[in-house]
Amino acid sequence: MPPSFPVAPRPLRSCGLLVAILLAGAPPARAAVTLAPFFGDHAVLQRDRPLPVWGRARPGERVAVRFGGAAAETVAGADGAWSVELPALPASSEPRDLVVVGDDTVVARDVVVGDVWLASGQSNMDWSLGGCDAPEEIAAAEHPGIRHFRVTMHFAAAPQRECGGAWQRCTPEHAPGFSAVGYAFARRVHRDTGVPVGILLSSVGGTNIECWMRQETLLGTPELEPFAALMRAALETHDRELRAALPAVEAWTRAAREAEGAGRPVPLPPAMPPFPFGEQAHRPRCVTLHNGMIEPLLPLAIRGAIWYQGESNAGGPMECAQYVAKQRALVADWRRFFRDPDLPFYFVQLAAWLAPTDDPAGGDGWAAFRDAQRLCLAIPGTGMASAIDVGDADDIHPRNKFDVGERLALAALAGTYGRGVESSGPLFRRLVIAGNVARVEFDHLGGGLMVGRKEGRAPVAEVPGGTLARFAIAGADRRWQWADARIAGDAVECTHPSVPEPVAVRYAYSMNPAGANLYNRAGLPASPFRSDDW
Repeated sequence: MPPSFPVAPRPLRSCGLLVAILLAGAPPARAAVTLAPFFGDHAVLQRDRPLPVWGRARPGERVAVRFGGAAAETVAGADGAWSVELPALPASSEPRDLVVVGDDTVVARDVVVGDVWLASGQSNMDWSLGGCDAPEEIAAAEHPGIRHFRVTMHFAAAPQRECGGAWQRCTPEHAPGFSAVGYAFARRVHRDTGVPVGILLSSVGGTNIECWMRQETLLGTPELEPFAALMRAALETHDRELRAALPAVEAWTRAAREAEGAGRPVPLPPAMPPFPFGEQAHRPRCVTLHNGMIEPLLPLAIRGAIWYQGESNAGGPMECAQYVAKQRALVADWRRFFRDPDLPFYFVQLAAWLAPTDDPAGGDGWAAFRDAQRLCLAIPGTGMASAIDVGDADDIHPRNKFDVGERLALAALAGTYGRGVESSGPLFRRLVIAGNVARVEFDHLGGGLMVGRKEGRAPVAEVPGGTLARFAIAGADRRWQWADARIAGDAVECTHPSVPEPVAVRYAYSMNPAGANLYNRAGLPASPFRSDDW
């Protein structure tokens, strides 16, 4: 175990001094009672769970909340914050008013009760329906039971209590701005369950998983100690820079007060050291999106989370190996934050990208990262949608987000809603060696294995008599060969004349495994895998 160390965000206290100075003399906040934006017009409230509702008012103001026959009262605190908890309500598509009464009255209209899914990650989750070259989808996107809330992007050095955003009903007018993956997910879940679905999109392109984790978790997770050591060093450097800057802040404060008293323009404040880890640079790396885009959501009641992220973490072997621990820590945090120890978490395995290679060893690009994502399935209550067959060699943002959202929905329908659907493509279970044959056994057979072909958004088609591709085989000498692979019942048998004593098999283990064609009869692709740890 690493030695204990302080985990409080120490530099932020010094930053708070300048913030307090800058805010001194600001006009008082408006006293009218307000609701947090998640409880505005067209909102979806989570069914079957106690419902926290909160907002702001005049300090000491009595606030009453009414919705769906339930009511609760409270008194705003000294800081103006208030919160109540309404009892759990069943799903209902009936539009109702959420009424808040204080010194004045606020009404949120067209509020329904259903399932709220947090959609997070980076640009492929953020990618809008309007960017998918699918005008026919937008024209048909009239789904009053689907709503979408986009959290305003906010990189924050300290945890925030509020964020921006608003609910929108799914109509041809608003659907182009919806997350395309979120839309496809919601459409399938809503279609199969009849329950209103709200997509709470909190996603930013080009961001590492560390952005979405709280600082205490990054510093306090033993498996992440190599990263935590760098983080603590950066925080200590930042502390020193802040202490060195404080004399200039104090001098500016005196000059600002003198200028204000004399009616002169107030001078600009001195530059402060940026928060560490590059959050003010083009590629932010940690904690600020948790602070600005997850913390303000708490303690909202939600049904679960869908996650499409990883392109920014798919670096070297060490980073890939650590990703499982990072995702485990993120999931544990979110389950604690949203007060659900079994919160479902369904994620996307990265799509194919860039030009394919013919090296049977593979291992290039995102190969190891996809295998790390497969290993994340060991986290209880998770599911994975493989996107290996819907990528684009020329674009890191493939336009077919519909299959991705549908596959996430299948994971949710099976794992959360208890529907009898296959939730995954074939997943590597074990390797059995019998003489010169390496026999690969799978979970999630989905009615049986098949050679398939995926073209565009069309359903996967079986290729009768087709030849399996992208299986590689090696002996103890670690020399990889493309395997002669065939489906044998519920397994795949691999051989090669140059590998009389095989010990390992890899499948689709490269950045773009073009031609990988193992599917189950549910039409879902087999996940890339490797049986070795070389």
